[in-house]
Amino acid sequence: MKPWMRTGVIAGLFSSLLVGSVIAGPKPSSIDNAALRDEANGTNWAAYGRTFSEQRYSPLKQINADNVSRLGLAWSLDLFDVNFSTTAPLAVDGVIYFSPGISEVRAVNATTGKLLWRYDPEVVKTAPQKLRAGWGSRGLAYWEGKVYLGSRDGRLIAINAKTGKPVWSVMTIEADDHRYITGAPRVFNGKVIIGHGGADVGATRGYVTAYDAKTGKQLWRFFTVPGDPAKGFEDKTQEMAAKTWKGEWWKLGGGGTVWNAMTYDPKFNRIYLGTGNGAPWNQKIRSPGGGDNLFLCAIVALDADTGEYVWHYQTNPGETWDFNSAMDIVLADITIDGMSRQVMVHAPKNGFFYVLDRATGKLISAEKITKVTWAERIDMSTGRPVETPNARYEAGETLIWPGPIGAHNWQPMSFNPGTGLVYIPILELPGYYNDKGIDPATWKYPKALGWDVGINDVNEDTPLDAGKSSLQAWDPVKQKAVWSVPTPGLLNGGTMTTAGNLVFQGQVDGKFNAYAADSGKRLWSFDSANAVIAPPITFSVGKTQYVSVITGSSGAPGALGTPQALYGWQSRVNVRRLLTFKLDGKAIVTASTGPALAIPLDDPAFKLDAALADKGKAMFMAKNCTACHGFGAVAAGAAPDLRASALALSGPAFEQVVRNGILQTNGMPRFAELNDVELNSLFHYIRSRARESLALAKQAK
Repeated sequence: MKPWMRTGVIAGLFSSLLVGSVIAGPKPSSIDNAALRDEANGTNWAAYGRTFSEQRYSPLKQINADNVSRLGLAWSLDLFDVNFSTTAPLAVDGVIYFSPGISEVRAVNATTGKLLWRYDPEVVKTAPQKLRAGWGSRGLAYWEGKVYLGSRDGRLIAINAKTGKPVWSVMTIEADDHRYITGAPRVFNGKVIIGHGGADVGATRGYVTAYDAKTGKQLWRFFTVPGDPAKGFEDKTQEMAAKTWKGEWWKLGGGGTVWNAMTYDPKFNRIYLGTGNGAPWNQKIRSPGGGDNLFLCAIVALDADTGEYVWHYQTNPGETWDFNSAMDIVLADITIDGMSRQVMVHAPKNGFFYVLDRATGKLISAEKITKVTWAERIDMSTGRPVETPNARYEAGETLIWPGPIGAHNWQPMSFNPGTGLVYIPILELPGYYNDKGIDPATWKYPKALGWDVGINDVNEDTPLDAGKSSLQAWDPVKQKAVWSVPTPGLLNGGTMTTAGNLVFQGQVDGKFNAYAADSGKRLWSFDSANAVIAPPITFSVGKTQYVSVITGSSGAPGALGTPQALYGWQSRVNVRRLLTFKLDGKAIVTASTGPALAIPLDDPAFKLDAALADKGKAMFMAKNCTACHGFGAVAAGAAPDLRASALALSGPAFEQVVRNGILQTNGMPRFAELNDVELNSLFHYIRSRARESLALAKQAK
């Protein structure tokens, strides 16, 4: 059968006819506060972390450690037209909702994989410049018959879960600013809350906004960094935070974006925000003279009804490394020193695992989960890190662990109340920070949306021995690892755990695995024929338990160069899929081309200009090309490898794609601002990388 005749493609071609049509079926479940705080009912997976606690734990145990070897594929749905697929699905009443591609939403029958409807907010038409962000949607929210999407261009959209029709839409950001949305909304108390990203690509001041879940009316907004004092502060909290900043930070935005972690706590009726890095990263520019720079890299507790500040804990005062605290915040009740404590656990980028009292925000404990050299320890008397000499690159440069990728990135961890363990996708990769030659007084953001964080970023292919990754089971009471399993590559997938004594996680080599939650023994593995970075979910329909996960690579997994590219997944060759499993499933994945390394192309007659290629190397980083096409132009499945692209052999064709934007509908941004020299420099850089790679391959033989 020809590839274009496959069921998934045919469904995709005709899906537009289904948008707006009524899907027959039972009345949607009443997914509300009661449903989302119910830890005992595992029928649905109706929120990003399944329930308010964000534990990513399911009480289902039909599939368990004793029988998981019988787990087989129930069905698969090919996603041929998708370039972003590291998204977490939802499952409600036998329907799976997920957000692949550029902020699309699709609904499929959870038992058959049949496409029910497809909604496209058409971000490419409304805000094509936002394609430069280089990230896909990480998830959705569900509440009382509506699916909620945060779109790349900054809209929050409520969609009828039965028909796929939009109910309401609000713009959450300002026109033509640098903000964009990739994170999942959260819903509670009839409110839906959303943040945004953008602190790496322009002057961005972070905030979150709560809207009425029925109407889209704005209810409250909380800013995570203070604005211009001359214009007055929005509240007393902003006035307090401003005392921790220096210079004219508001002109540079400040950062602190809430692009991922938001956890609602019904016990205290609070919403906890995990805030991001500074804008720019380099504090010497952002806040000359230092200061804690509240509320960067912190957990901030707000009253869920009013958005008023309650307390905060800052993991990295005066952050200057991109050490986000935007990683998931998990709520749990655990016994410490013989007493039951209501806590939150948090593993941000900086390499420490934190346990905090939810009532007060007081730090209970903090220990390193992997190699950490930027700080010796966390001082328990102050809650502050004890930093090592030159960690802030005072001498102009430093190499520290972890780096900006973090010891734990956005791929979510999970907590199993039965074992008492947290399952963390661990990364061990250093970061090189260099701000030599940068004058804080004259530094400015680029005019167009692009990458500049106030340090001398290096666009180099990542060495094979640069780092490693693992799945680690962590005891939050004893603050130590119980077991650890090495995983291939530099980045691994999000986790999910169940009452069946299981932990599920995907890998960059295409394996989707189930481990014994108590021992770490691998009990089952499936060859997914593509990288598996997205977090899995589990749910039941009737008497049958299912497990679902989406395959494919985008964002950081596709940017890390050769260590990730070695597994051979190519964006235009290897199909992304939604896979769903059950016990004794007998389905077979549709045949597709196996993994193969990209083979660079060269035109021997082309005369390479080394000076232009060197200029293009810096341009490749500045325009954020690395986010999709990889460091050193070595792609790892998120986008085509430009060294092997026939289009990149022709100057005119290259111009049509890069400057004229003929592939915008495919997710390739348009860079209309490039002049002839800049465009030519990029072309020469790609040609130089192709020749270098071919020469290295020849030497290896």
